[in-house]
This record gives sequence, C-alpha cells and structure tokens, in this order.
Amino acid sequence: MMECGSSSRLKKVVNWMASSVNIDNLAGEIVLAVKQYTEDVSKAVEKEVKDTAKVVLKDIKNDSPVDKGDYKKGWAKKKTKKSGQIEYTIYNKANPYLVHLLEKGHAKTNGGRVSGIPHVVINYDKHVPGMEANIKKIIKNGGG
Repeated sequence: MMECGSSSRLKKVVNWMASSVNIDNLAGEIVLAVKQYTEDVSKAVEKEVKDTAKVVLKDIKNDSPVDKGDYKKGWAKKKTKKSGQIEYTIYNKANPYLVHLLEKGHAKTNGGRVSGIPHVVINYDKHVPGMEANIKKIIKNGGG
C-alpha cells in the first residue's frame, strides 16, 4: 500500500474497505471516504480559523490605545464565505479611519510626529502562524 502522509483514520477506512467491500462497490466507497475526509477537514479548519479570529480580536482590543474608549470598544469581526473559503475580517467599526494612524503613527498639525502604537499587526503575527501550523496538522490528521 502506498503511504500518502494522511492519518491513521484513513488507514482504518482503507483496512475496513479491504475487508468488507465488494469490488463492484469499491469506487463508490472510495468516493464516500474522500467526501467524509473532506467534510471533517473543512469543519475542523473552519473551527480553527474562527477560534484564531476570536483570539486576535480579543488581543487587539486589549492592546488598543484608549482615549475615550470608543476606538477600543469598536473592534469587531465579520465572517464571509466565498467559493468554499471562510474569511474573518477584523475591523474597527467605530473609528475605521484611525487604525492606520494609531498603528503607524502620524504627523502633528503643528509639526513633529506622534509615534505609532502597534496593536493590529503584532497580534496578527502572534497568532496566525500558529493557526497555519494547526491547519496543516488538521489536514494531515484528516480533521481529527
């Protein structure tokens, strides 16, 4: 049998199929096994992305600068699905025009600069690489 780097779950399915599937039904059983694998992986990846977006949102809120508190409270996430892909967008609905100014800094009206307070990129960089590694594990383990 050829090793394809997938989970022990797939090996169990193949072993089960070898012992109990009629040769005439083999193609249909393979299709069902692949479909189940795809559904398991899709659900697990969706959960991982959702959990990561939740943590990133929480950390951005915690690290956001506070003046009156509107900016800090204004963070939200939005889920979109297109072509089978799930995407979470984290944005500031209260003051979207302030994000780049506070993140990167800006010039003052009377000269000089206000230094930036990184709070978006650092949290993205802190959590997304771990999410990507977890997704690779999910795919390798068949969603489990």
